[in-house]
Amino acid sequence: MDKSKRFFLKSKRSFRRRLPPIQSGDRIDYRNMGLISRFISEQGKILSRRVNKLTLKQQRLITVAIKQARILSSLPFLNNEKQFERSESTTRTAGLRTKNK
Repeated sequence: MDKSKRFFLKSKRSFRRRLPPIQSGDRIDYRNMGLISRFISEQGKILSRRVNKLTLKQQRLITVAIKQARILSSLPFLNNEKQFERSESTTRTAGLRTKNK
């Protein structure tokens, strides 16, 4: 074999194949909260397809399921626990200020 053709051969590195995030038995549905919650960020946003490692069809089905769950109030539109904690702390201090006066 020529030396010039050796450069075009692929190296025989062993690689670990990633498992797909959704197995064939998993049903993508708005009621399957365990599955849906894996594809939502901490802020409550739908993660992108690149991050999820999903196929285009799976990403579409996940998006539809998340939106249906949000409309039916089984999933919040926003995850604002931190904002809620901040608003509580400001009301506590405001109440203390009025009592001291």
